[in-house]
Amino acid sequence: MVHLWLRAETKSNEHRAALTPSACKELLNNGFQISVEKSADRIFDDEEYEQKGCTLVPTLSWKNAPDDAYIIGLKELPENDDSPLSHQHIFFAHCYKNQRGWKDILRRFIKGNGTILDLEFLVDEKGRRIAAFGYHAGFAGTALGLDVWAHQQIHPKQNFPSVEPYPDENVLINYVQNRLDGAVAVRGRYPRVMVMGALGRCGKGAVECARKSGIPEENIIKWDLEETKKGGPFKEILECDIFVNCIYLSQKIPPFLTKEMLDEGRQLSVIVDVSCDTTNPNNPIPVYSVNTTFNNPTVPIQTNNPHPIEVISIDHLPTLLPREASDYFDKDLLPTLLELKNRESSSVWQRAEKLFKEKCALVD
Repeated sequence: MVHLWLRAETKSNEHRAALTPSACKELLNNGFQISVEKSADRIFDDEEYEQKGCTLVPTLSWKNAPDDAYIIGLKELPENDDSPLSHQHIFFAHCYKNQRGWKDILRRFIKGNGTILDLEFLVDEKGRRIAAFGYHAGFAGTALGLDVWAHQQIHPKQNFPSVEPYPDENVLINYVQNRLDGAVAVRGRYPRVMVMGALGRCGKGAVECARKSGIPEENIIKWDLEETKKGGPFKEILECDIFVNCIYLSQKIPPFLTKEMLDEGRQLSVIVDVSCDTTNPNNPIPVYSVNTTFNNPTVPIQTNNPHPIEVISIDHLPTLLPREASDYFDKDLLPTLLELKNRESSSVWQRAEKLFKEKCALVD
C-alpha cells in the first residue's frame, strides 16, 4: 500500500496544500493510505481531511513517519536544519538550477539516503510539466502588479502595505477593479501591461487577470518567443507601466532589462517577476537581488531616475488564491500520484528519480 504523508507547510503565509481533501478521497478510494499533519495555516480545515477518511497526525511529525512513506508538500523544508533525510520527498525543492544553497539541500538527502521527487520536474515524454501552479502564479502576480501601480497613483508617498490571501478569484478581481478605478481617476488612463511569456501557462494567467480587471486589450502587450528571438535587452519594456515576467528559465539568455536602462526615461514603475529566479545566476532581470513576501510585497530599485520603480518577487504567488490554486494543481497531479502504485513502470517518476541522482552526482 502506498502511504502519502502530507506535511504542514512552514513557509510564512503559505496556505496552499499539495493534497486537497477531494484528491485525498480519490487516492483513498484507490487503496492509498494518507496521513495529514494538522495545520492552522492550510486553506483546508483539518476536519475536511478527516471527513474524507485521512488520518490526522501531529504537526511536523514527518521525520517519524514510516520509512516507506512518501512525504509530500509544496515549499521548502523547515529552515536551520541540516540533519540527514531518509524519506522519499515529493515537493518543490528549488535546488536543480544552481539556486542559492542547492548543494546543502542535496547533501541532506545524500547523507540520509533519501530521495527528492521534485514536483517541478515531473514531466511527460515531451518534457512538459505534469502539473504546475503557473496559471495562478501569473494571475496573482498581475493582480498585485495592478494593485501596486494603482497605489503609486493614489498614495505616491506611502509604502505598499502587506497582502492577505483572498477567498476566491471574484473577490480579488473586484478589489483590483476598485483600486484601478481610483487610480485612473487620478492618472487619466489605464496602465500598459507587458506580459513576457504570454503564450505559456503562467502568461495566460497574467493576460486573463489583466482582462478581467478591465485593462483594455490594446494596453495588454503580449510577448513570447517570436518577439524576443532577437535577444535582449528590450527598450520596449520601458514604455510600459507594468512588466510581468512569466518565462520558464531553462538556460542562460541575454537580460531583458539592465540596471542602467532604468536610469533612462521610462513609463515603467512596476516589475512583477513571477518566474522569480532571484538567486539564479542566469536571472534575466538582474536589477534586484532579494525575494519579497506577502508581508513586504515590494522592494524599490535605486536608480538615477526620479521616477520610482518597485519589484514584486514573491516566490509563492499562487497562495494569494490558495483554494483555487490547490484544486487546479491537484486535478493535474492526481493521475501521476495514482501511478505511485506502480512506480517502477511509471516513466514520469522514473525520470524524476534519475534527475535527482544526476544532480546528486554534481555535489562535491
